[in-house]
Amino acid sequence: MRLVMNEPVEGMERPYARRWWALLVLCLSLLIIVMANTALTVAAPDMTQDLGLTSSDLQWVIDGYTVPYAALMLLLGAIGDKYSRRGALVLGLVVFGAGSVAGSLVDSSAGVIAARAVMGVGAAMIMPATLSLLAATFPRAERAKAIVLWTATAGVAIAAGPLVAGALLEKHGWAATFLINVPVAALAVIGALVLVPPSKAARHGRIDYVGGLLSVVWTGALVYMIIQGPHFGWDAKAVGAAVVAGAGLVAFVAWELRHPRPVLDVRRFLNRGFAGANLAVALFFLAVFGAFYYLTQHLQFVLGYDPLDTGVRMLPLAGAVFVGSALTGLLTPRVGMRVTVSTGMAFGTVALALLTRVDASSGYGDLVAPLVVLGLAIGLALSPCTDAIMGAFPEAELGVGGAVNDTSLELGGSLGIAILGSVLASSYSSHLADATEGSKLPGPALETAQDSVGAGYAVAQGIGEKAEGLLARAAQHPEQAAQLKAQAAQLGAGARQMADAVGSAFSDAVAHTSLIGAVILGAGTVLVAALLPGRARSGEPAAGRDEEREPARV
Repeated sequence: MRLVMNEPVEGMERPYARRWWALLVLCLSLLIIVMANTALTVAAPDMTQDLGLTSSDLQWVIDGYTVPYAALMLLLGAIGDKYSRRGALVLGLVVFGAGSVAGSLVDSSAGVIAARAVMGVGAAMIMPATLSLLAATFPRAERAKAIVLWTATAGVAIAAGPLVAGALLEKHGWAATFLINVPVAALAVIGALVLVPPSKAARHGRIDYVGGLLSVVWTGALVYMIIQGPHFGWDAKAVGAAVVAGAGLVAFVAWELRHPRPVLDVRRFLNRGFAGANLAVALFFLAVFGAFYYLTQHLQFVLGYDPLDTGVRMLPLAGAVFVGSALTGLLTPRVGMRVTVSTGMAFGTVALALLTRVDASSGYGDLVAPLVVLGLAIGLALSPCTDAIMGAFPEAELGVGGAVNDTSLELGGSLGIAILGSVLASSYSSHLADATEGSKLPGPALETAQDSVGAGYAVAQGIGEKAEGLLARAAQHPEQAAQLKAQAAQLGAGARQMADAVGSAFSDAVAHTSLIGAVILGAGTVLVAALLPGRARSGEPAAGRDEEREPARV
């Protein structure tokens, strides 16, 4: 048996015999690039303390990955289609691994941000390559089932990231959350060469580099604006990015409409099924990433779980994703894409609605049902959408199809963290001001506490440490012991009140933010249900399918 698989899948007369093993490699590659984002949510406190990160630094450590990831996918997907989809996957894994090594070695905020940006470039090669290779390798009859497993992997990775990071942080520093990617990436490279057959478009003209570069400009500027504006204020940078994004999008659409071989035929968005599927993906990940952003904070700061315990408590979501994915495989062929997707989005709305009941007395048990319902929603909604999006592209553009799906996902996730994160921050700040009204807390201390839930607990801890200091002085100065102990008792009570106020304010903010998220996703569910076509009749093309699509040679 040959060590390296060199026979192109397009030249095979029969379906590739080891295609399910190849899918395992593709899912492994997908796993690490999704986990790279979710794992950072539990590693952030250690990283902040070790590197002395400001809130701005930490935000860009997280989003330094997102900007190149979202901006480059379309162009890199087209390049993979023309030259080599497997080559794009392998090169992306190498770049991702190199960025991970660099991230574990640097000792400054700028270094970590740069390393995360390199990882984002690698992810922009990997993500569309996994979907295009899946579509090229599997015959049409099996593709939906393969996409279900691919989507389930993405859902599980959302919950697995905190679990893996938490386990590593038990005995290692935050650098281990970067280094863990290296052996996984190396294993995926070997698996890709041995198990994944080469693939590229059988007929592909010159790449539309102008359109590709315009897509980089408008997508990158849009993601930058989404991050910069809500978190750091609508300054010249944010407004400038908004202008560039708008002008870039107009130029991109105008260019693509006139180009004979566009990098993306924007007319596809006139197809209701295709537009509805992309909208569903974006809206769903807006809700999922936004909810994940504040739930992990609630588990760690308010409920007091360490990183590992936080990861363990996200496992109900991962299990529910598998159940939802299995139901999708059974239901979609019977009731059609519109029913399955709409039901999944409705479940997501219910999950967010359940979170509106969170308050200061809520424990982990109150979060289990929302996590399970949200996991079911992920499993139900996303696979049919991905299948419809990929089905709308001919064989020559499978990488572009994967990039469109993944860009919708990433834009939705970025919007979710930006919009719901901004609502969360504003609501928390307002509730904390109300909860501490009439207290003797100094203004600067309140402003610090309003910055984030972590800062709020740090202020409470600082007050408690002052109380302990007074008690130590009382032991050394008996003549002042009574007075010092009285002051210490007052400060101790103030520290407990401050901690209670922070927990209550953040819990109320979670409930308020979940309500906003539920309204957005609920309205989106109605719109998506109106856009998506009903169940196709026998002999009609599936939802979102390009009727002139060239059949993939498998």
